[in-house]
Amino acid sequence: MKDEKLFIFHPSSFIFLVSIMAVKITTTNVSKFFPSRGRVVTAVKNFNLQVQEGEFVCIVGPSGCGKSTFLRILGGLTPVSSGEVQLVPSQSGAPLQSIVFQEYAIFPWKTVTDNVAFGLEMRGVAPKERRAIASDWLKKVGLTKFADCYPHQLSGGMKQRVSIARAFANDPEILLMDEPLGALDAQTRAVLQEELIRLWEASRKTVVYITHSIEESVFLGDRVILMTAHPGTFKSEFAIPFARPRAFELTGTPEFSRLTYAIWKELQGEVKRAMEQQQ
Repeated sequence: MKDEKLFIFHPSSFIFLVSIMAVKITTTNVSKFFPSRGRVVTAVKNFNLQVQEGEFVCIVGPSGCGKSTFLRILGGLTPVSSGEVQLVPSQSGAPLQSIVFQEYAIFPWKTVTDNVAFGLEMRGVAPKERRAIASDWLKKVGLTKFADCYPHQLSGGMKQRVSIARAFANDPEILLMDEPLGALDAQTRAVLQEELIRLWEASRKTVVYITHSIEESVFLGDRVILMTAHPGTFKSEFAIPFARPRAFELTGTPEFSRLTYAIWKELQGEVKRAMEQQQ
């Protein structure tokens, strides 16, 4: 792994402390192959990653580099072709992981409350308890007044709040998030980024977050992992030095701009290569 790079920034106005935590996720030489038109296509190649318990890790890469495929592998939805994935459970009876997708993956025939409580229902939690938990999470995401509504009565941002509330309500040890805010307008996205940070800082779940947005990854994450163009593999990583809790004002600081630009310079060549592959 001699080509891998780690960048650690130390802006003068911030203090960055590294704590030693237990490793929650380890992937070793993970590869995924798909048959396509009589040949084999490599989506992910020898991808190595470690995520500490309670860490918020963002993965950024060009379109089509295999980010979502890798997340689906972590979620157990897609089997690996080679390599090893290890998720370390630490709670008895709690679900190990929940996934939030970019699409509004909520049930149109269920009310908002029933959507949020769905994972709890699947785990056999009693109706009264699961409705109380759902109600609490709806309050946290500002949707109490919409508890008895159906998804078609909600805006896109509200639907994604339901998805996020459902994932947190199920109390998983690991949250896997595949561009959960990618389909939203810029204003709604900014509001939900702050809301997501607030929810995460209260629970400190282990998070792996896929995004195309460098700014979003720097605002949300403890580390930003860069993937190469197809086939996706580890390129480099940036440790994010900004103290928590964070607010959106951070995005207007010179330190934030310098770091996002440095990440873009590191990623720029891969984006160009991905575009050339599509011609």
